[in-house]
Amino acid sequence: MVEEGVRVVRCGGSRLNFRRAVFSVDSKYIFCVSGDFVKVYSTTTEECVHILHGHTDLVSGILVNPSNHLQLYSCSFDGTIKLWDYVDGILIKTFTIGPKLHAFFIPLHAEDSVFLTISKEEPDIFQLVSVKLPKSTSQDVEARQLTFVLDYINRSPKCIAFGNEGEYVAAVRDFYLSVYFFKKKKTCNFTLPSTKNKKNAKNKFTCVACHPKEDCIASGHMDGKIRLWRNFHSDQKYTYTCLHWHHDMVMDLAFTVTGTSLLSGGRECVLVEWRDGSEKNKEFLPRLGSSIEHISVSPAGDLFCTSHSDNKITVIHRNLDASAVIQGLVKDRSISTGLMVDPRTKALVLNGKPGHLQFYSLQGDKQLYNLDIIQQEYINDEGLTQTELTKAAFGCSGTWLATVEQRQENENELELQMKLWNYSKKTQGFVLNTKIAMPHDDHITALCFNNAESYEKPILVTASRDGHFKVWILTDDSDIYKKAIAWTCDFVGSCHKYQATNCCFSEDGSLLAVSFEEIVTIWDSQTWELKCTFCQRAGKIRHLCFGRLTCSKYLLGTTDNGILCCWNLLSCSIQWSAKLNVRVMEPDPYSDHVAAVAQSSAGSDLFVFKPSEPRPLYIQKNVSREEVQWGVFVPRDVPESFTSETHQWLNRSQFYFLTKSQSLLTFSTKSPEEKLTPTSKQLLAEESLPTTPFSFILGKHRQQQGAKLTETSENELVQLPLTENIPAITELFHTPAHVLPSASFLCSLFVNSLLLSKETKSAEEVPDDVDMEGNKESDDSDEEYDLTEKDKETNNTDLGEDAIHQLSKSEEKELRKFRKVDYSWLTAL
Repeated sequence: MVEEGVRVVRCGGSRLNFRRAVFSVDSKYIFCVSGDFVKVYSTTTEECVHILHGHTDLVSGILVNPSNHLQLYSCSFDGTIKLWDYVDGILIKTFTIGPKLHAFFIPLHAEDSVFLTISKEEPDIFQLVSVKLPKSTSQDVEARQLTFVLDYINRSPKCIAFGNEGEYVAAVRDFYLSVYFFKKKKTCNFTLPSTKNKKNAKNKFTCVACHPKEDCIASGHMDGKIRLWRNFHSDQKYTYTCLHWHHDMVMDLAFTVTGTSLLSGGRECVLVEWRDGSEKNKEFLPRLGSSIEHISVSPAGDLFCTSHSDNKITVIHRNLDASAVIQGLVKDRSISTGLMVDPRTKALVLNGKPGHLQFYSLQGDKQLYNLDIIQQEYINDEGLTQTELTKAAFGCSGTWLATVEQRQENENELELQMKLWNYSKKTQGFVLNTKIAMPHDDHITALCFNNAESYEKPILVTASRDGHFKVWILTDDSDIYKKAIAWTCDFVGSCHKYQATNCCFSEDGSLLAVSFEEIVTIWDSQTWELKCTFCQRAGKIRHLCFGRLTCSKYLLGTTDNGILCCWNLLSCSIQWSAKLNVRVMEPDPYSDHVAAVAQSSAGSDLFVFKPSEPRPLYIQKNVSREEVQWGVFVPRDVPESFTSETHQWLNRSQFYFLTKSQSLLTFSTKSPEEKLTPTSKQLLAEESLPTTPFSFILGKHRQQQGAKLTETSENELVQLPLTENIPAITELFHTPAHVLPSASFLCSLFVNSLLLSKETKSAEEVPDDVDMEGNKESDDSDEEYDLTEKDKETNNTDLGEDAIHQLSKSEEKELRKFRKVDYSWLTAL
């Protein structure tokens, strides 16, 4: 196979709340940006119906085509606008604009003109421009003639709004409101006081919305106020009224379709509906879980939706009842547990909602479930000290889960709690088994299970800043009947009162490595005797891991001052070392490769190597401009088959890493749109329909047909072409009708594709003299022909309609006799 270059892609866990979600006209679908893709969700089932692939950078805006409600526009940082058929997930057209596109608007009566937010040469100056999308039959169209509209605007689309059927556009930034009238070609500017006293300190604009039918502009502010602006056609005659309920900044505003109500949301996690623009007449939808970042209204007016800071979209009915929740990878909190893989579901596991672990399917790109660890009601208050989930680890093939939670108001008051969870087959979830208060006197820095199959009883090790590591074992003496099992401490180890920073088991579980600041200690896991000590005076140990498979005799460690060391456990000496500022080091559990992400001045660099030699097998510079904080190897569902040494590390597992801004990235050699085309995706969807009694009967019939077809040789039958194997017919059946050519054009092509090719000569084309010779020669072998005839008859009867019966030589001989008989006497009757 041809091996391509490895590239960094976003293929799971991308932000759904980067921009406002958009409803389809019939409210059946909701569209949202997700990294480089656009996702189409059902508003009733919450399932992802389509993923629109095609952009090469972040998608920054989506809008339904006003002239065709079955089409969707999207713009991206890659400088293009794409037009999609979202019902079938097909890319129709690409408009190349050029500069980086930050926002996208199509007001009413725009006449093929769209409005875009682009950046000037200065880093923080943005412009609103318009561009006319030319009508063309070509799939790729150039549209680079931009018309300037407004300068000095905010990049966020929440800060720009078109009002009164596109007569004017309002833009806010800092303490300024600008209104541009298209017919008059005039701009009115309004400024709020920005002095630093308490009254005006938070007058800054945060968002803007325009009434759909009246000259009214609503603006949100940092102090929680909403201002309704009127008479803004003149700089002197303008007026505004204030609505105030939010105690913190207003994060988004949206008018309903008729304009009778105004919706607002913020950090209070409450959707507020202001009816008739009155402060006295308001309704609330509270407890939405996290801050409301975006608000959208369906064109039909029957649904609202809110996008939240925890990467969630909530669909809400007009009567303010939440009806559906689309949950992405939660990214609202710090990821203190790191990235883990659930051995049972192969899901990515990390911090989720406050006090929860989230299980996220990277293949399905959706959250499987949340596990409530802390089991306390979360109070959304920045000044309140919360209990935090800090560590977690899986053990014994997913049978056990260990978690650590802590709460600390000051240096002298630390509350620690460790919980051990057992997987229950009955409930198909984790059940709390043991709760240990204050397992250590200081913060727990690491915990790990002995996951070797040779050890029957599970073992857990915790390391702490208090200078000790503790070994916990599972015992059955928690009650007098010895019917319950629980975890107890079996051994406590230390090293000269140094802080224990890391711990890990070898692949066979026989050795335990524990680092104490600059010292690495090796312990026998059966007797807990200290076997060896490595002193690395270059700095404190940051990461520690054993090699696997052929490299199991090596131990790897990284230090704070940028040294990567490899120790040989057989010779108890250092094997090699390298100067590398490693931020993430992860061994692949299914091979002997190790991935290390190092921080440099330009960004983060990836190094893949084997511990047996210091030469890297694969290097990719600047995989991310940000600092990479976590990484993990996730096993593949279908292994790859790379033969080159530089790509073999991608065969069994896929390496995911999380950046400082919580972008989840991975390495791929093929783009997702190449792996799964829309047509093949539809075919897969048809194959995955629910099984019914009829499908079982049909499936058995097809299996029997397939088995008998393979048994029959190609020489004994002429087989009709299968329509599903012809790409033209497959595309014909899976292409929407409104983009197909006329039926008269397709008819002849379709009929020709079904015709059989004439490969063998028929019986009539064989000369008579050859037939006579064949008759004489075949008389001696009638028995043999009779035997083959019976075999062929039994084969052909089972083939059904899929095979055309081919005549045997004896049957052709009988037919020739009938041809030579004179039937002219029939005419005399």
